Amino acid sequence: MNTFFPGRWISGATLILGPAVMCAGYLLRHLSTVTVLTPQQQAWAEAQPFAAYGQLLAYASEPALLTLSYAVFALGALLLCPAFVALAQRIGGGLASVGAALLVAGLFARLYFAGADQTAFQLTEVIGLEQATNAAMKEYVDISYGPWRVPVWASAGQYAGSLLLAIAAWRSGLFGTARAVMLLLAGGTWMGVLKGASIPDVLVTGLLAVALIPLGAQVLRDRLPAPAGRPKILSW
Repeated sequence: MNTFFPGRWISGATLILGPAVMCAGYLLRHLSTVTVLTPQQQAWAEAQPFAAYGQLLAYASEPALLTLSYAVFALGALLLCPAFVALAQRIGGGLASVGAALLVAGLFARLYFAGADQTAFQLTEVIGLEQATNAAMKEYVDISYGPWRVPVWASAGQYAGSLLLAIAAWRSGLFGTARAVMLLLAGGTWMGVLKGASIPDVLVTGLLAVALIPLGAQVLRDRLPAPAGRPKILSW
């Protein structure tokens, strides 16, 4: 394995912590919304054209809980950046490098979205929920897309990057079909500002943890087996 960034210890730790923390972030975002809002409020939020209405309402009701859930989610995105670099280094080759670069670009976009989320939440405390919601929704497209639409273009890297990295991991033999599919599915989760999380988001990110955590443990023990070449269709 490459001895430079991220190195053995950071690689192993982030391969373990990154998907686990991200999964916890999705779970907290889901639970913080469904537990804070009443059934009537949930029905109202689901009838709105964007999830932002319900997220801002939930924040106004329980700011500490929503802040925790969004903070854990952002931390998961941060930890996954070196994790995907480490995975690409272990796979080797240009396809893995491009896939990891695109995935990291997508994670950078998530951090931009986290800043926009926090700004919208703080507006509810300064000008009130109704005015903050109206302001956020009036400018939602420009806020979500970002300056020159750089963040929204970067966010597309998650989808393409997960596909390329999954193919590269499978071709190298580092991942069998099952773990390659887990990596691919995790790349299909939503991107954007003030989005709500669902149980499927939690499940596919949990599958990413199943795929990456054993690899992280092997990296920390410095006991990685040599890639065995392209695996069978039905393989782990």
